[in-house]
Amino acid sequence: MEETDKTQLVLPDNVNTPDVTEYDSDAIRTLDWKEHIRRRAGMYIGKLGDGSHADDGIYVLLKEVIDNAIDEYMMGFGKQIIVEIENDKVSVRDYGRGIPLDKVVDVSSKMNTGAKYDSKAFKKSVGLNGVGIKAVNALSTEFHIQAFRDGKCKSVRYSCGEIIDEQPIVDTDQGNGTSVVFVPDRSIFVDYAYREEFVIALIKNYTYLNSGLIFIYNGVKYVSKNGLVDLLNEKMSTAPLYDMIHLSGKDIEVVITHNDQYGEEFYSFVNGQYTILGGTHLSAFREAVPRTIKEFFSKNFEYTDIRNGIVAAISIKIEEPIFESQTKTKLGSRDMGPDGPTVNKFIGDFLKKELDNYLHRNNDTKDILLKKIQESEKERKAIAGLSKAARDRAKKANLNNDKLQDCRIHYNDPKGDLREETCIFITEGDSASGSIGKSRNADTQAIFSLRGKPLNSFGKTRAVVYENDEFNKLQDALNLEDGIEGLRYNKVIIATDADDDGMHIRMLLLCFLLQFFPDLVKKGHVYIFETPLFRVRNKKETRYCYTEQERLDAINYFGDSAEITRFKGLGEISPDEFKGFIGDDIRLTPVTIRKEDSVKEMLEFYMGKNTLARQEFTIDNLIVDEEDL
Repeated sequence: MEETDKTQLVLPDNVNTPDVTEYDSDAIRTLDWKEHIRRRAGMYIGKLGDGSHADDGIYVLLKEVIDNAIDEYMMGFGKQIIVEIENDKVSVRDYGRGIPLDKVVDVSSKMNTGAKYDSKAFKKSVGLNGVGIKAVNALSTEFHIQAFRDGKCKSVRYSCGEIIDEQPIVDTDQGNGTSVVFVPDRSIFVDYAYREEFVIALIKNYTYLNSGLIFIYNGVKYVSKNGLVDLLNEKMSTAPLYDMIHLSGKDIEVVITHNDQYGEEFYSFVNGQYTILGGTHLSAFREAVPRTIKEFFSKNFEYTDIRNGIVAAISIKIEEPIFESQTKTKLGSRDMGPDGPTVNKFIGDFLKKELDNYLHRNNDTKDILLKKIQESEKERKAIAGLSKAARDRAKKANLNNDKLQDCRIHYNDPKGDLREETCIFITEGDSASGSIGKSRNADTQAIFSLRGKPLNSFGKTRAVVYENDEFNKLQDALNLEDGIEGLRYNKVIIATDADDDGMHIRMLLLCFLLQFFPDLVKKGHVYIFETPLFRVRNKKETRYCYTEQERLDAINYFGDSAEITRFKGLGEISPDEFKGFIGDDIRLTPVTIRKEDSVKEMLEFYMGKNTLARQEFTIDNLIVDEEDL
């Protein structure tokens, strides 16, 4: 055997030679606190964003400041918080005890510094890590903090975490408390803007969790007298079947009702913090409620039948809570405190006593609840008794889902991580799915291809999900059979043409989702894909226009050399062009349900049999395209 000449080893073309970099003491460096936050902002506030989504970073900054004011209120100090936002400047003033004056610099610019490590000062607070306010400081071009305490004031100004002005302690006639004014850094939060609907929703949540606390936001007063009852009244778009069950005790408050819809709708909070992703307390609550109801009726009900149509909220207070991230959206604590019971036992024991007592005292509620459970049970058994062919389709959909071009990474991956970048495009026809398929990121973007118009599901029972081949396979692709906890994609994107047929298909899909999976919409997972209506270009430059005004502006920009193309279908857009529309600059419109939107009435009007009323509405709101005249 010929010996290999090791000095002439040649690597294949597809293997990159690693960069040769010296690894010595000069390669080791330590970032100071503000530089680390600015370089790794996502570690501290989640995603950055531009303010177009409720969980974007600028709202996390606002929340971090308000959380400190809330902690003061929860400890019995300060009944009012004033929030003002003008353009990009935010100010928050509370009337708590005020930061100890000699520690204002420390708590605003020294990592892991705060009073909340000692539970005697803040027994059940949210901000435990001494990080939040420092992150706001480091990520703001202007940050001004003032502490008012016993007729004295301490004021410090920063820019990107650097002190630019520190005043000595002076006399003041201001009442005790803390004032924070900040301007998020536009080099980090690019083109951001605070949206009033997200700010108001945030503030309302605080009022629901802290009955009697007054918020003044840009001059408007927000206060809640009924706590979580007010929360559910705000969130529900369908009338409750019975009066809300409102139970409260030491460190716990719950509200429970049902409505005439499918799915489950839960809201969970810890120490005044909205835990959007739930956690140990929500898991315990979801198990304890049906267990208690099942034991009360002494019937062998399925938990899923009891929870079908439920709308409920739970708020608990825990000493030294452990969250799974700095943004505190999911509780990880197993115990109520160092010396307390487990979260599971605490919630289970409370409901076993209080919910059981309530049902014994309220026969009307008991009867309506029993009827609702029995109806859900009857429908579930009807689905189980479908024809053998339908059952086989349901079982085999995941083995032969020919409508799905899956991606490699999913929202709920095996490690339990929520991958926010994952999405699925629901498209119509081969040409559209083909264009997206050639342009997509196969790691995180999946495609579900429809064949023609889906069935109008209005007025049908959930059995249609299994009887209809496309709905059955769509449910399987999304992994929704047991609820949205197993959702495989963070964003469900309806990607249809902008013509009449495309709009009709969009309505049929929304009808399906709103009827059978309303929590998917309410939790903010459903979007409409916006594609350009026009391409305007000359030999040197191209502009894509999403509105008529953008088209006119582009024509004016190019002048006589403008070449205009009207896109009437997704399939008309080339794969190369599509890459620019489904990447970082993708335009999505979230599908939302407002309090004033009655889903049942809305679907009945648009998708029901009231043909004459709908025709009159269409004529009264008709918009004619000039190109079609």
